[in-house]
Amino acid sequence: MKKARIFAAAACVLLLVAGCKKQGTGPQGTYTTIDWNTAGTIEGTIHYAGTPPRPIRIDMAQDPACTQGPPLYTEQYGVNKDGGFANVFVYVRSGLGNRLYAAPSEPVAMDQKGCRYIPHVLGVMVGQPVRFTNSDPTMHNVHMMPTVAGNQTVDISQGPHQGGDERVFRAPELMMPVRCNNHPWMQAFINVVSNPFYAVSDADGHYVIRGLPPGTYTVVADQEQMGQKTSTVKVGAKQTATLDFTYSGTAQQ
Repeated sequence: MKKARIFAAAACVLLLVAGCKKQGTGPQGTYTTIDWNTAGTIEGTIHYAGTPPRPIRIDMAQDPACTQGPPLYTEQYGVNKDGGFANVFVYVRSGLGNRLYAAPSEPVAMDQKGCRYIPHVLGVMVGQPVRFTNSDPTMHNVHMMPTVAGNQTVDISQGPHQGGDERVFRAPELMMPVRCNNHPWMQAFINVVSNPFYAVSDADGHYVIRGLPPGTYTVVADQEQMGQKTSTVKVGAKQTATLDFTYSGTAQQ
């Protein structure tokens, strides 16, 4: 019997080394890990149709420390010459069934640099820490007022070149505004979701979501001024599905 137990344990180790899918447990049930042998991908581009509002230069004269770097412009409409729409949050809303995924313990970083928040749009899983830092030579503030139960108000003051404060959000919530009480032009958005399948479009409007099990998914794109777009896509094993979104018209009021 003892030899059998030793053999079984050794076999399990060999299987894990070989890359088999393993699971853990958490307060809500059994967590699923990504099976990279069958995982698929969703990728695409967010487009803005037409001519977007022109970025406006921000007057930062109230704080001389903020005028030491290059000029800042409003970030609500980051559209390149080909119509690629940056800073759009894209995530899988449904199609995962009863699968649960553990939140990473590694924090997601949001910095205050050049008197703006970097990144402008951030994604994080429920239960994953967000770490706020201040890389500027001036005092900053991180102020958030979530509207979903379970997410607490954040109000952190950070001195020059300080930081490391972390906060955890306990419920899904999209486009939570982050503002600085000291510098009213500073704004960012944090998106909290219950699975790891999300992305933020880059400067060219491109996004990639990897690691999905084969299936059919409802995917949502969310933009700070123009709201949500929803679409459905089928993802095969080890396949890449293309899903583009297009915004047009004026922003939501």
